[in-house]
Amino acid sequence: MFPKALASGTDIVCVELEDGIAPKDKEEAREKALALFETPQADDGVERIVRINCLRDRFGLADVDAVLTTDTPPPALMLPKVRTPDEIVWLDDLLTERGHPTRLHIIIETNAGLEAVHEIARSSSRIEALFFGGVDMAAELRCQNAWEPLLYARSRVVHAAAGARLDVIDVPFLDLDDMDGMVREATLARDLGFSGKGSVHPKQIGALNTVFTPDEAAIARARRIIETFEEADTGLVVIDGKLIEKPVLREMHRIVAIAERVSVP
Repeated sequence: MFPKALASGTDIVCVELEDGIAPKDKEEAREKALALFETPQADDGVERIVRINCLRDRFGLADVDAVLTTDTPPPALMLPKVRTPDEIVWLDDLLTERGHPTRLHIIIETNAGLEAVHEIARSSSRIEALFFGGVDMAAELRCQNAWEPLLYARSRVVHAAAGARLDVIDVPFLDLDDMDGMVREATLARDLGFSGKGSVHPKQIGALNTVFTPDEAAIARARRIIETFEEADTGLVVIDGKLIEKPVLREMHRIVAIAERVSVP
């Protein structure tokens, strides 16, 4: 499944060791997951991540021990159910002592984690992204797992990620037969500030890529705004009758960077 996932058109492939693995299969899954990285990985633009178990349980501790033991660690680890920044600092220290350059992706899916999300986001220079875990968060908050009830929690995670200049990824849409619903939720997530949205099946990837990839009109507008500011050398410009201030340039450069990454002309 790993090679197929890498060829699916996604930006990230996450190998699962946590909730998707039964306790009796944890050891075997851990061994097989880490064995994937014993051979050099292709430079194909797809990020490889292993989601380990919570650092507060014995399976998570065993995962960390295995990562520290190997000479070929995964490029990145995804940490579930994070509650405090101390967890991240502890793991960062261990990885640093071992000499592993492993990066970190943090799932915010507990009420405690949501409360401390700003401190968590800044707790390590290894962190590349925050992930919003909506299913567990809904259970923690005793609310319905739907867009409106989780809007505050989502917004708080986006705010923290933006403050720390991190990517932020929304929870996967679990109804595989409701593609229209997934696209609607992905569009809402994009407009709220999310960088992307997780997927649980390859058939979701094409639609998600479409939602989060700027179209030709957005790219052309971004390039025009950048060029206009460069020529004007001022803090604001007027384009098509609309006043545009210089702080929007950061978003325009992000749009152009995405376009260049995916080779949009």
